[in-house]
Amino acid sequence: MAPALTETTSEVSHTSGSVSKAIFPDGFKTSGQHAPNYELLRPYKNFPQQITGPTVWQAEDYRDHPERWTNVFSDDEIAELSKAADDFLASDKPLTGISREQFPLPTLGPFFNTVRNEVLNGKGFILFKGVPVEDWGLHKSAAAYLGFGTYFGHFTSQNGRGHILGHVKDLGEDPTQKDKVRIYRTNAKQFFHTDGADLVGLLCIAKALEGGESDIVSTHHVFNTLQRTHPDVIETLVTPNWYFDRKGEVSEGQEPYYRSAIMFMENDSAGEPRVWCRFDPNNVTSLRRFSEGSNAQIPPVSERQLHALQILEETCTSLALHMILDPGDIQLLCNPHVFHARTAYKDYPPGSVDDRGRERVRRHLMRLWLGVPQNEGGWKLPYHDTNEKKRGGIQVGDTAPVCPIDAE
Repeated sequence: MAPALTETTSEVSHTSGSVSKAIFPDGFKTSGQHAPNYELLRPYKNFPQQITGPTVWQAEDYRDHPERWTNVFSDDEIAELSKAADDFLASDKPLTGISREQFPLPTLGPFFNTVRNEVLNGKGFILFKGVPVEDWGLHKSAAAYLGFGTYFGHFTSQNGRGHILGHVKDLGEDPTQKDKVRIYRTNAKQFFHTDGADLVGLLCIAKALEGGESDIVSTHHVFNTLQRTHPDVIETLVTPNWYFDRKGEVSEGQEPYYRSAIMFMENDSAGEPRVWCRFDPNNVTSLRRFSEGSNAQIPPVSERQLHALQILEETCTSLALHMILDPGDIQLLCNPHVFHARTAYKDYPPGSVDDRGRERVRRHLMRLWLGVPQNEGGWKLPYHDTNEKKRGGIQVGDTAPVCPIDAE
């Protein structure tokens, strides 16, 4: 049966601890999906009426000023990335074990450290441009992208198969089968959500014929707006009576779902705790198999919760900044305070060629989920794994990390 609202987290935790380097080459294991420590969650009355600071931004601040959120790599910077990628590939070390020390970037490294702080604690997003993915091909692009990622966080597994390099690509799966299918493997619209790690990066390899465009919004601007217009929605979002579907990616000792909230406050009783979010609506609305019938284990999504989901999506949509990712672009977002979404898309028909006579490939984004533990500057989460390098993510048992260079 589902846990009561008053009890503490009791299911088995899968922390990194002491792990086998034969399975986890960098010595760290993804923590995985977990319920929070309920005793550390704060009631609605403890949440601020308004948030201020650099994490609160409006689309108008950036819509006509791409120079405020876009960085174009110079020829010298691309050469530095290229050399680091070539040297790493020549070492024959596994991509799953790549580290910052194995991917030296003497010029870009200090710049990335500055960007990392801005993404974590500032506006929460940046768009890099100019990675020559067509010239480099998938293998070198993957190595360069993973090396880039080491300067921002620690790779977490993105699914039950251990993928540390994800591939956002339409594999023909049915998006209506929400209890089985992850939407990133379809061409369907993605509603506003966060991914299951602190940072998410997307490297565009190929664009769609139509659609597949990105929308982002400041979670704190959304929070302020809802506090003014629908405070009841905020109260619903911070109440930990939501259930989230693990979609079959379950370790021994875990239930197929867990209970949590959508909006939280940091576990920072001595400082100034910030509001943050962790949420994917498809993991809420996919649980009917556990909430209906004579063997129901959890309550169904309530009318109050459905109303909150609707108002949250409408508010995010009305406040969003729209952007288009071109091949060679890297979008990097901070999940705790930036929601993101994607429009539905249509791929080029089979056999289509570009203006250079080359066959067009389907829309393809390489994805990174990066953990940033509290003791390395990450947000102070009310979770048991807050100081683990690979906090969050999806981990099933001792499934080893793998790094496919294309979708599978």
